[in-house]
Amino acid sequence: QVRLVESGGGLVQAGGSLRLSCAASGIIFGINAMGWYRQVPGNQRELVASITSIGKINYADSVKGRFTISRDNAKNTVYLQMNSLKPEDTAIYYCNTDPGHASYWGQGTQVTVSS
Repeated sequence: QVRLVESGGGLVQAGGSLRLSCAASGIIFGINAMGWYRQVPGNQRELVASITSIGKINYADSVKGRFTISRDNAKNTVYLQMNSLKPEDTAIYYCNTDPGHASYWGQGTQVTVSS
């Protein structure tokens, strides 16, 4: 059974930073491309950053230069360092494979950026 557990969210002022973590179990983590997604209630979930098994990285234009995705295959963990946060970054953040597997979605972690 695949389990993805996100952590590290919280409330931060605009301009601040947060580091999200996602611990994976039940999958062969090292061979999967992983992504961080976010969703605002009423909107579609969007992919904000992804990293392949060999470290190729892509970012959504809205987060380029501010967010950094990384992974530690030995720990089955993917990270998202978020700097220079903006109120529009407020959302629930999820990790999943890229592309996302329908049955892998976890609870996510709430990120709230105050202005």
